[in-house]
Amino acid sequence: MALGSAPAAARMLRHAQGIALHRRTETTMTDRAARAARNQERSLAAFLAKKAEFDALLAELQQASADHFGADPEAVLWGETAWLTDATAKLKEIADQHFRRGEYAP
Repeated sequence: MALGSAPAAARMLRHAQGIALHRRTETTMTDRAARAARNQERSLAAFLAKKAEFDALLAELQQASADHFGADPEAVLWGETAWLTDATAKLKEIADQHFRRGEYAP
């Protein structure tokens, strides 16, 4: 072996290790990107499923509201008013959270 070949061999080894490290980094980044894409797809699917559930509940509530929540106008008492007051407060809380109003304002 010539005198200058040991440093050259060391440089070649370091270069080869660098290429391997670069390939591992590329693979890791590709894997990370693929995992992120799968995660986003699953998140979207879960979101859309919950939105469908939410929309169905809203439709039920709108139908019930159109029917005055089944209250007989001739027999409405404070119990019905209390229930509607509580339900309205819960819906207001949800709307305030979404629209960042009241205590949820920035």
